[in-house]
Amino acid sequence: MKRDDTLWKGILENLFDDFLHFFFPDADKLFDMKKGFEFLDKELEQLFPAPENMQDPKFVDKLVKVFTKGGKEEWLLVHVEIQGYDDKDFAKRMFVYWYRILDKYGKQVTAIAIFTDNNKKFKPEKYEYDYLGTKNIFQFNTYKIIEQDEKVLEKSKNPFATLILTVLLALKSGKLADDELFKLKFSLAKKLLERQFSKPKIRGLMNFLKFYLHFADPKYNLNFDKAIEVITKNKKTMGIEEMILERARKEGLEMGLEKGIETGLKKGRMKGREEGLEEGMEKGLEKGIQKGKAEVVSNLIIKMGMTDAQAADIAGVSVDFVKKVRKKLKK
Repeated sequence: MKRDDTLWKGILENLFDDFLHFFFPDADKLFDMKKGFEFLDKELEQLFPAPENMQDPKFVDKLVKVFTKGGKEEWLLVHVEIQGYDDKDFAKRMFVYWYRILDKYGKQVTAIAIFTDNNKKFKPEKYEYDYLGTKNIFQFNTYKIIEQDEKVLEKSKNPFATLILTVLLALKSGKLADDELFKLKFSLAKKLLERQFSKPKIRGLMNFLKFYLHFADPKYNLNFDKAIEVITKNKKTMGIEEMILERARKEGLEMGLEKGIETGLKKGRMKGREEGLEEGMEKGLEKGIQKGKAEVVSNLIIKMGMTDAQAADIAGVSVDFVKKVRKKLKK
């Protein structure tokens, strides 16, 4: 599996309405999109806890609560599995996930497996059990990206199709030189910016395009950022990494500073002196900044599904700092 597949965690949340429209043509009749979606990542982790020593998952999964148009407060669960490597036990795992989810929630469950590997022979679609007269066949939805037609995807007006095109390009990238990959990646970015998608969706797809596709020579990453700034005709355009951090920083740092200022004021009042207030504020701000950084890292881990190294690099903190934050999140 490519490590980049962890980016699916965040992009699925960005585009989940488009995801449903992509896989279910009658989605608007089935689902009540206005009620939004509930992503049950923690609940799924409780059902299937990963070993403590396994930092990077071997696969990416999402469990999503989706409301239906049944006239009542009815909902179902969508289990999505992103699989990037050949696994002989995959179909069985899909079955185990399904019956555990069904047993816990007692609601309708649909399962969708998206294969991001380049092995055309690997495409399990069902799990069969047959032993001493006891039989069971569990079949689930599958989507093999390498089998898809680029021209059909390019004509699609669904943002999720752009995501699939990005993965298709990644599957080809191993055979391409950096200059050729740059042209294709830039072309895809340009087409994305020309689409009438919402700004949050364009931003999410651009982030995915940036981090999912890698150049052998790092200098091409900088050239790509500059090229994007040129075509957006805005010299103040944020770099791609800053786009990812914008929301995380805004939510995390502001929250941390707010708590820090409250702490400083409280300490200052307790000391009852002007010097005490200044000292308390200074310590409070320092503590607030640290809390802010922790919130930023938390957002990158939870919402973007990033690894320790990725989160540390983007947030500008040490890997040890990220590990401490991740440890607290598991408690």
